[in-house]
Amino acid sequence: MNWSCHRSCFVAALISAHAPAQEPTIDPDLRARIEQLEAKLRDYEAIRGELRPSSPTGDYQPDTLPFAWGDFRWMPGNYAPTDSPLKFGAFTGEARVDTTYHYSFANPADNTISGSSEVFRHSEFQLTQLGLGGDIYYRGAHARFMTQLGMYSQTTPRNDPTPSRGQWDLDDAYRYVSEAYAGYHFDAMHGINVQAGIFMSYVGLWSYYNFDNWTYQPSFVSSNTPWFFHGVRAQIFPSDRLKIEPWLVNGWQSYGEYRDAPGGGMQIKWTPTEDFSIVANQWVGKDTLDQDRMRLHTDDSVMYRYRNEPKADISQAAVSLTIDAGCETGEGVSWDKQYFLGFMAYHRLWFGENKFALTIGGGAIDNPGRYLVLMPPINGASAASGSPYFSASPGDSFHAWDAQISFDYMPTPNCTFRLEYNHRHANVPYFAGSGGMTPPGGNTGDPTSVVTGWSPDLDKDEDRLTFAFMVRF
Repeated sequence: MNWSCHRSCFVAALISAHAPAQEPTIDPDLRARIEQLEAKLRDYEAIRGELRPSSPTGDYQPDTLPFAWGDFRWMPGNYAPTDSPLKFGAFTGEARVDTTYHYSFANPADNTISGSSEVFRHSEFQLTQLGLGGDIYYRGAHARFMTQLGMYSQTTPRNDPTPSRGQWDLDDAYRYVSEAYAGYHFDAMHGINVQAGIFMSYVGLWSYYNFDNWTYQPSFVSSNTPWFFHGVRAQIFPSDRLKIEPWLVNGWQSYGEYRDAPGGGMQIKWTPTEDFSIVANQWVGKDTLDQDRMRLHTDDSVMYRYRNEPKADISQAAVSLTIDAGCETGEGVSWDKQYFLGFMAYHRLWFGENKFALTIGGGAIDNPGRYLVLMPPINGASAASGSPYFSASPGDSFHAWDAQISFDYMPTPNCTFRLEYNHRHANVPYFAGSGGMTPPGGNTGDPTSVVTGWSPDLDKDEDRLTFAFMVRF
C-alpha cells in the first residue's frame, strides 16, 4: 500500500474519531435475514452440543452432523427450544410438563372421554405428562431416557395387550418410561447410530409429546398408530439430508410379542430443502394377540412450508399431508375385508414473529375389523380384555372423520398455551355420551361380562374444547 493510501486512511480515521456516533442504517430485509442466519447458527450449536462431548480432552467427536444445516422447528412433531438450561458437560437434560383441561359437550356423568390416546377426562384439570430425562453422549456411546408420569403412565399401557401373554407384568415394569435406550455412534458416511430400548416411532407424523405438535388431539391416522417401539433400530445417514432407519422390535406399540415373531419396519426421511420434507414408514409383523395373522402397513407424510417471512404479519405458513394404508391377512381374516385406509391434512399459520399460531385440519379412516380402533374403557375394558359392548370382530365396520382448529400462544420457546376445538364422528356409537361408560358404583371387576340392567351411553359424535398449558426445557 502506498503513502497516499496510508494518509487518506489516517485522515478518515481521525475524522471518524471526532465525528458524532451515528446508528448505522440497515435494510429491514437484510436485518431479518441476519436474524434468521443467527437463529440457524444457534440451532447448529445446540445440535453440536447434543452430539459432541464438551470436555476438551481429545475425546471422540463425530465429523459430520446430519440435518444440522437448517431450522426444521416448523415441522409437525419437530418443534423444540433452540437450547437447554439443563446442560451439564456430556449430559443435556430435558423436562416436560403437559397440563390440560378438557370439556366434552356431552358432559359424561363419569367424566370419562374415550377414543383418544391423548385426551382422557372431562371437566377436570389433569396432568397428561410429567417427563424428566435427557441425553448423554460420551466418546460415541450415548443414551436417552424420559419418564411418563401422570395420565400417560396409565392410559398408554392399557392400549397394549401383550402384557396379558405370559408373566412378569410388563405394563407395570415399563409404564413410567416413555423413552429409554442406549446406543453407539459410528463415524461412517454422515453418521450411523445403533440403539436398543424403547424409542419413539413417529408413525403418523405427530409426536407422542403434545408440546411438539401443531394440535393437541391428532387425527385418527396418528392417534391410532404406534407412539413407541421396543427393540433395536439403526439410524443411517448417507447424507446430511437423508435418513434410513430400520427397526426390529417386539411389535406394534408393544412391550412384548403378540405371537411367535418380532415385528419389523423402516423409516426413510428425506429433507432436500429447509421448506420441504418427506417421511415414509413401512411395517410388517404378527400383531394380533394369539392369532396367526400378518399385518402390513404404510404411513407416508409430506410437509411443505410455503412462507417464511420472520418480520411479516404472517411470519410462516405450512401444510402437511399424511396417508396410511394397511391390512391383516391370515387366521380368520383376509386383506380385502380387514384393512385400514386413512389420511390427515393440516394447514398452519404463524403470526407475530412466531409467537402465535393457528392450525386447521382433520382427517378420516376406514377400518373394517377395527383392529386399530382404540377400545373404549367400558367397565374398565382394555385392549387385552375387549368388551362385549364394543365388538372388534372381523368384518365389523368402522368409518370415522374429525376436524380440529387450534390456536397457540408461545410467549417463549419453552412455553405454549393452546386452545383447541375438536369435532369427531363415527358411523357406530363410539364416543362417551352423557350417561358415561362406568356402571353404577364403579367397575364391576370383569370387563368381559355384561352388567345386568346396565349398558354404556355411547354416541356417534363428539364435540370437545381443550385448554392446554405446556412447557419444555
